[in-house]
Amino acid sequence: MFDPRVKKLAQVLIRYSLNLKRNEWLVIIGPANAEELIKAALVEALNVGANVTLRPSIPDVSYLFYRYARDRQLRFINPVEKLEIEKADAMLFIWSGWNTKEFTNINPKRLAIVRQARRSLFETMLNREAAGTFRWVGTLYPTPSSAQDAEMSLIEYQDFVYAAGMLNKKVPIREWQKVSRRQRLLVQKLTRLSEIRIVGEDTDITFGVKGRKWVNCDGRVNFPDGEVFTSPEEDKTEGIIRYHFPAVYLGKEVLNVRLVFKKGRVVEAKADKGEDLLRAMLKTDDGAKRVGELSFGTNYSIQRFTKNTLFDEKIGGTMHVAIGAALPETGGKNKSAIHWDMVCDTRKGFTVYGDGKLIMKNGRFLI
Repeated sequence: MFDPRVKKLAQVLIRYSLNLKRNEWLVIIGPANAEELIKAALVEALNVGANVTLRPSIPDVSYLFYRYARDRQLRFINPVEKLEIEKADAMLFIWSGWNTKEFTNINPKRLAIVRQARRSLFETMLNREAAGTFRWVGTLYPTPSSAQDAEMSLIEYQDFVYAAGMLNKKVPIREWQKVSRRQRLLVQKLTRLSEIRIVGEDTDITFGVKGRKWVNCDGRVNFPDGEVFTSPEEDKTEGIIRYHFPAVYLGKEVLNVRLVFKKGRVVEAKADKGEDLLRAMLKTDDGAKRVGELSFGTNYSIQRFTKNTLFDEKIGGTMHVAIGAALPETGGKNKSAIHWDMVCDTRKGFTVYGDGKLIMKNGRFLI
């Protein structure tokens, strides 16, 4: 009925990532061209006894909304969606589509209006997740548009996506349990640190992390996964960082981003392409100018950049610094309508120091 790898993916998402139980309410959101995964996840959820709501989308509706909606319509919050975020036990987001570039000619300010209006929904999700009353997971179903971004054939891209999630293994859930145990030890060591300094090409930046919790990303929120992250102290980021990979936001690319931080805030922002989008997002609200996340990618099954943050931020040996909302489970307090992950390639010529001692070199932890 399904590609065996898709069936395994559905099993991992429902039984491991979401750990869905009988009588719980699951909402599945995804594009109609991810039909195979939507159906497989539906069957798996029904088999565990959950109640399921499906919310599929069709081509071009998001583009048409951003193009024609008036400002008051951009700010409108769907009461049904609000109810789902407040009451559902779990949500599965399938991040795929027909055209990854459909927002290229949309005014960045319109994108910012929607993000600002949806801030309360975003915060509700984060707070419910931190309180343990809500689970969510996001994944990608391989489609031709994403394969084109990655400069692969669809068949190559399918192999890449499923290998990154270890779905080519006999029992993928068992493999992710191994990842969880290994990263748990790393998290314990990082949590003891008060300061992280990253030094490399065009980058010398320091983050205060005293008292902050590091989180083990082992396939339960993003899938595939493979990272450890925290939310730095809000006023203790100092220095400069250059992002080597394009920063992608809603399909728009911002190239060669350089940010300068003083007392936790962005005081200078430049980019070779897409600087208007970068500045618009930084003006979303006050929290958009602060760091919401510091993370290290640990999935060494992913080694190439594909212009999809779900995979790129997990590349083994890289790190990413997100501007915007902090993750409450880390102890972070920064609030914003956005959370934008930008990836820095630290695999060559970079060193990372914890409380003044070398803890990572050329993308490999030494602790």
